[in-house]
Amino acid sequence: MRWVKCVTVVIFKLAHITKVEDLNESKGIKVESKTTMETVRVVSTITVKASSETNSVEKIDLTPWDLQFLQIGTIQRGLLFLNQDKNRASQIRHLQHSLSSALAFFPLLSGRLVIFRHPDNTVSSHIVCDHKGVPFVHAVAPNTAVAHIVQPNYVPSVVRAMFPLNGVKNHQGQPLLAVQVTELLDGVFIALTINHVVADGKSLWRFVNSWAQISHSGDGSLKPSAVPERFFLETVHRPIRFLFTKQQHQIQSPSPSPSPTLVVPIMRVFHFTKQKITELKAKARTEAGYDKISSLQALVSHVWRCVIGCCRHIEEHEEVVCMLPVGVRARMVPALPEDYFGNAAVIGGVGMKAGELVGKGGLGKGALEMNKMIGLHTCEKLKREYEGWVRSPRLVALPCGGGGDGRLLAVGSSPRFDVYGNDFGWGKPVAVRSGGEVNGMVSLFAGVEEGSVDVEVTLAYEILEALGNELHFVHAC
Repeated sequence: MRWVKCVTVVIFKLAHITKVEDLNESKGIKVESKTTMETVRVVSTITVKASSETNSVEKIDLTPWDLQFLQIGTIQRGLLFLNQDKNRASQIRHLQHSLSSALAFFPLLSGRLVIFRHPDNTVSSHIVCDHKGVPFVHAVAPNTAVAHIVQPNYVPSVVRAMFPLNGVKNHQGQPLLAVQVTELLDGVFIALTINHVVADGKSLWRFVNSWAQISHSGDGSLKPSAVPERFFLETVHRPIRFLFTKQQHQIQSPSPSPSPTLVVPIMRVFHFTKQKITELKAKARTEAGYDKISSLQALVSHVWRCVIGCCRHIEEHEEVVCMLPVGVRARMVPALPEDYFGNAAVIGGVGMKAGELVGKGGLGKGALEMNKMIGLHTCEKLKREYEGWVRSPRLVALPCGGGGDGRLLAVGSSPRFDVYGNDFGWGKPVAVRSGGEVNGMVSLFAGVEEGSVDVEVTLAYEILEALGNELHFVHAC
């Protein structure tokens, strides 16, 4: 039993449901009363270690692509499964065993983040692969069913309690990965919280895909590959040293005027079919007079302009901003390995006047600006920005507080990630959900039907409600 170290923990957590469920009932959606979903109870927490370990401790320096995320929160993703198997205890043990096998191929995730302060008050950061393991939380939500999560328009707050390490920032760093498996009345929710300094979305889903394959095969014979070595330019000295405090060096990007009031965000999921996305792309290309606009650029532009159109408090002359991740793996020359495990993306911003975005031809204009911004990220530009970051570090700061008013959107995840192929042994998931509530966050996931996309939007309730009632937006869904 060397693959797991037990920690005696019995904790009770409460996740109170907001009045969102009451609002759904008024729309004819059958949901249970708040008392039926009010508790997620932690049964136990153990530490899962890799099935095969070495005595060596490896140190891995971090790149600007990694370090840029020190200041923000972790990545939280969860998969929802229908599962009425009565032998849940055996399934939990099997998940722990398969996780142990998967960690043997991803040693970074069992390590810890180190931030070292030098005598001149600069810091450097690295990952130490010391095989300390990954927390595995087993919890139960005895009054919550799968339908309670997938049927309402708004993601119920009980889902938040199904994620481990809520509220942790990346620079806090301990541990780098945590897993929580929550038993529902008729299903299971598998949630992961991963330090964004260690991995981007592509790396996270690579790990989940590998874990699911190992769990499904049952024999651990699969040998997934993950390249942990980071990409460094020859001109850059390691480790990279820089000044760092919690409030320093926010990323330099176009930013709208801050909202004068604090906006409390909630989360809603919108579904777009393959046919509607194809229609949006055709319309965007026609409006822009450019046939290279992608489906995702058209879809994000559509969501962006409809959000702004629903924000009656935003004047036409005000600038609005959409932040987009730009993948660099295939853009580097030579290209980075497909199984490069770490962060391999930069954050690009597109700014426009609100009136221009929501006006005639705005779908094409927004999509074209995104296309131009992404196209500018050549290998040469990426290398210049890489070296520029070393000279003048800039940390990403996602919108908070007033960011939920729609003036700034941050796009994350990708429908290209394999979400619904994750079969741990009892079938494919029925939904994917995120954890933390980040104001202004838009996450893109593959839908259940091939070619469809689920768009998870976190904004103020008034904006999301207006968005759901906007005919122009709904007719595209």
